[in-house]
Amino acid sequence: MRLLVVDDDPKLRSYVCAGLQESGIDSMPAADGDSALEVLRSDPKGFDLILLDVMMPARTGWELLNELRQEGRETPVIFVTARDSVEERVKGLRLGADDYVIKPFAFSELVARIESVIRRRNSLAPVEVGDLRLDLVRRQVTRAGLAVELSPREFDLLLALARDEGSVLTRARLLHDVWGMEEDQVTNLVDVHIGRLRKKLDRFGPAMIQTVRGEGYKLSVPT
Repeated sequence: MRLLVVDDDPKLRSYVCAGLQESGIDSMPAADGDSALEVLRSDPKGFDLILLDVMMPARTGWELLNELRQEGRETPVIFVTARDSVEERVKGLRLGADDYVIKPFAFSELVARIESVIRRRNSLAPVEVGDLRLDLVRRQVTRAGLAVELSPREFDLLLALARDEGSVLTRARLLHDVWGMEEDQVTNLVDVHIGRLRKKLDRFGPAMIQTVRGEGYKLSVPT
């Protein structure tokens, strides 16, 4: 892992970077939000995670995170700050932070939080089937590089099919996994949403969703 440590306290920056190094984690320090933004925009390697203080001169951690998310940068962020009110923690999470650690902290806990965020983000890696790509972080879909506009339910249905690429999923299973409904409920929800998905996906290429008569549906790369 490679982390960016953003804090205006030089002693804390040094302590955190040294501790990360001992834990086998590379890091780069930044003294404030402006220098952090410059590094993020110019560093070719990129960072796996940012440790970010809140109260800093010129640009606060709130402002930096907001700007990063507006630029479309989804690098995981953990706020590391002495500001410990519930309102401030909620604000940080709503701005797009992945976690919030209060100073002073046990270094072992900080490393555990870092590992937890990285694991959680890795579980949201894009799902790809042929030229179809599902971005699980932004919940966006593209096919052949072009945006496919889906409703939240259509996205969930497509994701269920994509995660089991090539396997037949019964209507009962889709009804349960996507809608949380029991299989004995009589409804055509699955068929209706499959029809909508097909229309939207087939605009950009050959059909990917197949009906397996008497069984269900499957998603596969067109041959």
